Amino acid sequence: MNSTTKHIDILCVGEILIDFIGHQEDVLINNTRDYHRYLGGSPTNVAINTARLGMQPMLISTIGNDGFGEYIIKKLTEVKVSVDGIKKINHQPTSVIFVSKSKGTPDFIPFRAADFCITEDQIPTEILQKSKIFHTTCFALSKKPAQTTILKKAKEAFELGCKLSIDINYSEKLWESQAEAMRIIESYCKYNPLIKISEDDMFRLFEKQLPHETIFKYFHDLNVETVCLTLGQNGVKLSQKNKPIISLPAIKVEKVLDTTGAGDAFWSGFLFAYINQKSVEECLQVALKLAALKLQNVGRLPDNINILSKLL
Repeated sequence: MNSTTKHIDILCVGEILIDFIGHQEDVLINNTRDYHRYLGGSPTNVAINTARLGMQPMLISTIGNDGFGEYIIKKLTEVKVSVDGIKKINHQPTSVIFVSKSKGTPDFIPFRAADFCITEDQIPTEILQKSKIFHTTCFALSKKPAQTTILKKAKEAFELGCKLSIDINYSEKLWESQAEAMRIIESYCKYNPLIKISEDDMFRLFEKQLPHETIFKYFHDLNVETVCLTLGQNGVKLSQKNKPIISLPAIKVEKVLDTTGAGDAFWSGFLFAYINQKSVEECLQVALKLAALKLQNVGRLPDNINILSKLL
């Protein structure tokens, strides 16, 4: 099937959450007094960001049949993200997560329920046939039935010629064990996904600080061609198998207001440029611009992100 028949640019599969982001800056949750409600979840952010960049994403996720679920549907509809792939269930409430406002990696406490109830019927073969990129997260893979569903459908997507992608946003708070996380990540890596990881993710996953070259080698040995390692204020490194590593500095931001979602903004920009058949260096440049824009906004990106379309 050629790309002209693939009308879904990015099939985002995984968590949809209500983020309660703290008002107090640079304190952990124990010192956060009050919170503001935002739509969150990494695949959700990527779907919203890319929709506002003029792309056609589709979000596959599960919410509770409750007030938070209604809020989610309203917000997705406002930003023109299709809700056709969103399932409402009665036996679990919508998942919520409390997040500190931070200039570094935020502190968070998850209350998970409906988000991991993703089932195979939500991702029929005809949806995969229409998709250019199948994107998910380590968060989404951390709990069954979503884990089983995503691995099975990722294999099917790969066999149908869809490019896979994953944000390895690993946290020990979400998994039964680090060993299980490694096993599931390795299973997904069989399908040569585009990988986005952060230094913090890697420290948590490997439980020690590793040289960047060691991290890249680990993924390349698992059959992964392209690995993107984000380094916060130190920029980004990208490694393609048997090619020189590309390093780019971060874009300086005068005042960081909120880091939550900055990685999702980065990856949205990368996938946006990738689908537009740009070089990996150009993909990184667009990604860094979108991440810098996010750092200057609390909760969500501003409405004018379609200006990035003019960069291509």
